[in-house]
Amino acid sequence: METNEPTGPPPGAEVAGLLLAAGGGRRLGGRPKALLPYRGRPLVEHAVRVLREGGCARVHVVLGAGAGAVREAASLPGCVLVDNPAWEEGMGSSLRAGLASLAGTGAAAALVALVDQPGIGPTAVARVRAAGTSPRALAAAVYGGERGHPVLFGADRWADIAASAVGDRGARAYLAAHEGELTAVECGDVAEAYDIDTVADLARLE
Repeated sequence: METNEPTGPPPGAEVAGLLLAAGGGRRLGGRPKALLPYRGRPLVEHAVRVLREGGCARVHVVLGAGAGAVREAASLPGCVLVDNPAWEEGMGSSLRAGLASLAGTGAAAALVALVDQPGIGPTAVARVRAAGTSPRALAAAVYGGERGHPVLFGADRWADIAASAVGDRGARAYLAAHEGELTAVECGDVAEAYDIDTVADLARLE
């Protein structure tokens, strides 16, 4: 059966998966999002599997809230686990920690995903991953005209992105400043970009 989905980058142009999984789930009663149950296993395992099935052989996972418990409960073989002791400062601190962990790995780009978005699957990951593999690549999934995750950052951009990543804004300021260079990748036909933020959202994990 033929497919029109992108085939991804050529061999040697590695796009590493970077999963931000440090959130403490304040509106979920303080339950670490990485450990929320999904199909009988911790949610972080599902998120890693999505990145791998989307074409990211190397996956770095940033942990924060309940990091020790996540290490004990979740099976994450082959992943590089990155501790972010400053996770309470917001997503920006996790993005900085994750990008720092990729320095020196030889990866041409990082594909950033969030642990609490189970509606985003491998097809969306593969689409964004295929959008560019140069060190200056900059791409993001778009859902109905709204920018979301995953987001692709070429390695030459990591330092500037990290410098601008503060609080819960992550890379928003950088993306806004470089909108003219951004490749928008429509993913609304293959994924849903909802977050698991509140108790009511937990129904989406059933």
